[in-house]
Amino acid sequence: MATEKDRAIIAPMLARAFAEDPVFAFIFPNQEARQRQLRRLFSLLIASDLRSGGGFVVEEGAAATLWRAPGQAKVGWLEMLWNSPALVHALGTSLIRALRTSAAVERRFPAQPFTYLHIAGCDPAAQGRGLGGAAIRAGLVAAQPGMPCYLETPTEANIGLYQRFGFSVTAEWRVPDGPRLWSMVRPPA
Repeated sequence: MATEKDRAIIAPMLARAFAEDPVFAFIFPNQEARQRQLRRLFSLLIASDLRSGGGFVVEEGAAATLWRAPGQAKVGWLEMLWNSPALVHALGTSLIRALRTSAAVERRFPAQPFTYLHIAGCDPAAQGRGLGGAAIRAGLVAAQPGMPCYLETPTEANIGLYQRFGFSVTAEWRVPDGPRLWSMVRPPA
């Protein structure tokens, strides 16, 4: 189980893992600044996800998943307001693009309660060793029984990975003027 102490290890790993992710490349088009901004953003997202669900880390931070509990998928306005200086610092000139992307993601959330696999990442240097799968498995085992799990991915190559864990594509869609994503749901265990 991830803790607040893990944030310093997980944030830079996730920044490396998502360096070429279509959503984050859209939000942060400047490739040079993206790593710095991603580290800051992931540090905030990790803290929020740990408060609103939990996380799992494998191999001392080589891979991690961050989950949000049923009814906690959306980050509330009060939390965003509380963290607004840090958000502005992390997002910089990408703030509007990030908020529009987040709103598009939230519009696609299932109507019924669900456990949200918000972030799953593996350090590029550790990929292919099953570590990302181990972090996903840990979250699925800990998920609330009888509750579906939901995620979205902008990487078509990841669909097969998630299908091996019981997820099915429920929709293919685009962020307005942005990348294509696939929504996926895993029925209750």
